Amino acid sequence: MKLTDYQAIIEGLLFAAGDEGLSARQMAKLLEVEMDTVYEAIEGLKEAYQQPERGISLMVSNQVYHMTTKKEHAPYYAKLVDAPQSTRLSQAALETLAIIAYQQPITRIEIDDLRGVKSERAIHTLTTRHLIYEVGRKEAVGRPILYGTTADFLSYFGLGSLEELPPLTDLEQHDSEVEDEADLFFQSLSESPLSSEDNDA
Repeated sequence: MKLTDYQAIIEGLLFAAGDEGLSARQMAKLLEVEMDTVYEAIEGLKEAYQQPERGISLMVSNQVYHMTTKKEHAPYYAKLVDAPQSTRLSQAALETLAIIAYQQPITRIEIDDLRGVKSERAIHTLTTRHLIYEVGRKEAVGRPILYGTTADFLSYFGLGSLEELPPLTDLEQHDSEVEDEADLFFQSLSESPLSSEDNDA
């Protein structure tokens, strides 16, 4: 396999990893190559991302690599965040929100495992709506971000505290039953102006 092939795979892996990022050791294990190959591929990506026609860059923090946007484009991202949004949340976002509400603090990877699909877009939506926030980092490889619900979440759904969430019969249910938990949550919020029939985040 050529170096450019490894670079393409690493680019995809970092995009999929999202906020959690990946260490060089993790990438080497996934690619089944030596660390030197990973470092060489990363340096090539960094150089490519420095070109003005590219909109992302590669950063490393605590030996974990992340894809990030360029600071010179920050004004445009601010417009995106401040742009008028629909008052409704999609079913995908509500499902993600339900899991976070009941299982917090929880990482994106754990949410993905429970839902069986990627949740990055839903998490972004919920974060920009100030319904969830980063409560810390998990003491695990890569120190992934932990998410929890905000005070705005309680206000939006008319809850005085998390104790007022609809009770679940068994918080230790198997992962395959988490969808049932979300269904209970949807039912309790069926009159909420934030809910919708859409399936996108």
